[in-house]
Amino acid sequence: MTELKPASQLKVTQIGNSLGVILPKDVIARLKVDKGDVLFVTELPGGVMLTAYDEKVDRQLRVGRDLMARYRETLRELAK
Repeated sequence: MTELKPASQLKVTQIGNSLGVILPKDVIARLKVDKGDVLFVTELPGGVMLTAYDEKVDRQLRVGRDLMARYRETLRELAK
């Protein structure tokens, strides 16, 4: 895991009928997100964590990679 940096201060602002925060460019770059992407908020004992990581999708990718590795030859034959 990467070293923790000092917390950024974000101001809560009115966005239409809702409240929100504007993420600085460096935070957007670290999250590797763009307009329209989905972010996940995870509750932690000391606050919340904002991430572009989805545990469910990661688990599905690991299962898919495992199946592809296990049945590599079968898949290769089927692709012919």
